[in-house]
Amino acid sequence: MSIHDTYRIKEEILIPAYEGRSTLIKAGEELIIIDVDGKQVGDFVCFSLQDPDEYVSPVHMRASLGSISLKAGDLLYSNRRRPLMQLVQDTVGKHDFFFPACDYYRYKVDFGLEDHPNCHDNLNKALAYYSLGHLPVPDPINWFMNNILDENGDYVISEPLSKPGDFVRLKALDDVIVACSTCSQDLAPVNGFKVTELKLQILNKARI
Repeated sequence: MSIHDTYRIKEEILIPAYEGRSTLIKAGEELIIIDVDGKQVGDFVCFSLQDPDEYVSPVHMRASLGSISLKAGDLLYSNRRRPLMQLVQDTVGKHDFFFPACDYYRYKVDFGLEDHPNCHDNLNKALAYYSLGHLPVPDPINWFMNNILDENGDYVISEPLSKPGDFVRLKALDDVIVACSTCSQDLAPVNGFKVTELKLQILNKARI
């Protein structure tokens, strides 16, 4: 059975390269994050609509899940150890929730660049649409990011495994505001050295 047999597309949002977008998702609705061209990481944050001081927290997720990897069925836990969303479908199976969003200092310190686009600022600008731009940007879930632990337990960043059209599908368990940025890293293998667009689809139950 296709997901569109019971759900319909309520809204589509295209996230251009080097930018971020935000949207409100109500409890019971679903969000699909689509890697349009493949090998593009999406930095993703999620806040409770009722109380934005509660947000999806990767460090609490790692503790609550007892895992450093994500799989279909896993819950996205908040800093109050409460699930706000659930990963219900995943066509890639390799993502990251260790690394922070790239920011001004990442490009300044590591590459000597003053004005490179970065995910922290992209997310901050996207969240300002819902008057959340004053809040600290939490550590994100980096959908499609491919980090590999070597034999020494060190991280090696490799190109994403995602192909054009691959996606993750999330279900909102509460009313939430989410933001996603097309990762701006074009100087390392994070996005295959090229930044491309992502697409968001918000689904709600179709009336029969």
